[in-house]
Amino acid sequence: MARMVRLVLFDIDGTLIRTGGAGVKAFAKVFATEFNAVDGFEKLKFAGRTDTSLVREFFEVHRIAAAPENFQRFFERYVFWLDHILQESHTEVCRGVRDFIAELQALPRPPLLGLLTGNIRLGAEIKLRHVGLWKAFETGAFADDHEERDHIAAIARQRGGRILNEELRGNEVVVVGDTPLDIKCARAIGAKALAVATGGYSLAELAEHGPDWVVEDLGKIRAAKVVT
Repeated sequence: MARMVRLVLFDIDGTLIRTGGAGVKAFAKVFATEFNAVDGFEKLKFAGRTDTSLVREFFEVHRIAAAPENFQRFFERYVFWLDHILQESHTEVCRGVRDFIAELQALPRPPLLGLLTGNIRLGAEIKLRHVGLWKAFETGAFADDHEERDHIAAIARQRGGRILNEELRGNEVVVVGDTPLDIKCARAIGAKALAVATGGYSLAELAEHGPDWVVEDLGKIRAAKVVT
């Protein structure tokens, strides 16, 4: 028997917000100023990736030791530059997001709202506080928790279950994201997938990966349809 969705997990970049490339610019600034690494950056594919895996890949390209102290050095400077660059960037909440979240919160039995993101936690907080969305989410899992997105999804489901004091089944979780990797990590934990074409992928490209729903933006679907 189908059960009502108890946990909705949101990706951030391209799903909830657009930051005008602030995260990418902050990455480039740290690599240049801290590690004197300025070439090859354009080859990195950010969509759906985790911050940790991106840093590791760039370290490998430039033969920089992937040592804990280098990751720490990178991310300490990254959050500084991210906050600074966001102040000078054009940022926006993706169409339909605020209303969709409000609809979820207004349901008779509202689901727990969480984040499932490749951002490190502090980076996620900086981005979402900048647009006033951080407090909408009660839980989440981040690149600090694991380098692989599928594992981040599993951690997010476990944390949600602990808050709700129940072990969540896959069909009680919805993952909302804008890339095929978001759909993939939803399937990895048996969750439903709501794909939105507000990032770099079209409706047709997302539909090829078989999400449960695929919409132009979150204004094109009602919250009640997703959770029942």
